[in-house]
Amino acid sequence: MSELKTRLRDDLTAAMKGRDELTTATLRMALAAVSTEEVAGKHARELSDDEVLRVLGREAKKRREAAEAFDGGGRTELAARERAEGEVLERYLPTQLSAEEIAEVVRTAVAETGASEVRQMGAVMKAVQARAAGRADGKRLSDEVRRQLAG
Repeated sequence: MSELKTRLRDDLTAAMKGRDELTTATLRMALAAVSTEEVAGKHARELSDDEVLRVLGREAKKRREAAEAFDGGGRTELAARERAEGEVLERYLPTQLSAEEIAEVVRTAVAETGASEVRQMGAVMKAVQARAAGRADGKRLSDEVRRQLAG
């Protein structure tokens, strides 16, 4: 079993003992998503830590998007719950890059690829995503690439 999955299970047990309802519910959801991913496809398999991180990142993104949707619909109590669940998941994810760090990563990738126009965005994105590796949302990356190539 991956170290991260073991840590999630241990933290779930601790949250249950501590009667922390939010953390318990969030970690159960995260472990269910990991289990679903493990049995997806033709053969069941054990996920690596990187794959578990990808699943957790996807779940955190769902929480952010749901919170925005609830805010837009005037359901602030549900939006707050989604944000709180997202914060629990963030404990297990790598620290996200700041806007300045993203700009620097994109600047380096643009220089390496020699891209000078938006048509070459795909090559730059490939290089940027390899460098950012789960530490930045794809939309933030693509927005910065587009901004630098258009400017």
